[in-house]
Amino acid sequence: MARPIRETPVLKGEDAFNFEWRRLMVDHRTPEEKAEARRKFEEEVAEAKKHLNIKWCW
Repeated sequence: MARPIRETPVLKGEDAFNFEWRRLMVDHRTPEEKAEARRKFEEEVAEAKKHLNIKWCW
């Protein structure tokens, strides 16, 4: 049987400041950079499939 989900704690003080700082420092990529990363990933998957019997489940 599943356990009940606890309430999410509220961040305060230095923890809240650090969370917000890290949230703002996320490196955003352009659509072109995302497409290039996706293309490279798909190439690597294709190369791996040639050598291994890999099944992706998504």
